[in-house]
Amino acid sequence: MPKQNKIKIAIGVTGASGAIYAKALFAKMQLLSDQIAEVGVVFTENARQVWEFEMNDDEYKNLPFKIYQANDFYAPFASGSANYDALIVCPCTMGTLGKIASGMANDLICRAADVMLKERKKLILVTRETPLNLIHINNMKTVTEAGGIICPATPSFYSKPQTIEEVAATVIDRVLQLVGLDQETYQWGERNT
Repeated sequence: MPKQNKIKIAIGVTGASGAIYAKALFAKMQLLSDQIAEVGVVFTENARQVWEFEMNDDEYKNLPFKIYQANDFYAPFASGSANYDALIVCPCTMGTLGKIASGMANDLICRAADVMLKERKKLILVTRETPLNLIHINNMKTVTEAGGIICPATPSFYSKPQTIEEVAATVIDRVLQLVGLDQETYQWGERNT
């Protein structure tokens, strides 16, 4: 198999419920560091609060990745010239989805999403909401038509996950496949014993 070029990934974390998905994503990114050239991270203020509430810790402060402020438009992934390969917004609120769908770039996550779309790079929104109203669905349609990928935080169960962390990992494994990272994970058709 030919050696894959390392990729540059930005991660946005918003205040949707589901901090466990962001935590699982960061853990997997560390395991796959040999395939990654650079990781830039931005949290909204609500994301920090939700993480602390849901995870009962503040481990997001100790990530081994460069963290940027939500209003830092000097972050490299705020420009197409930095040549980032992907932005993952995980979890993604319906408000952030709506801003991205309408072209608003008033914070770093939405600006980075705008960059990914205009540069024809990967934009993956791990949306968290249920049920969906028609505005949410139309916003998902708009982002999809613009080239983004809507990847709802919908776990799979055919790998027979045993813990809540394993359930969350089923979503994150799918996200990382969409980004193009190679990993050892359950594949459809494998038998669990």
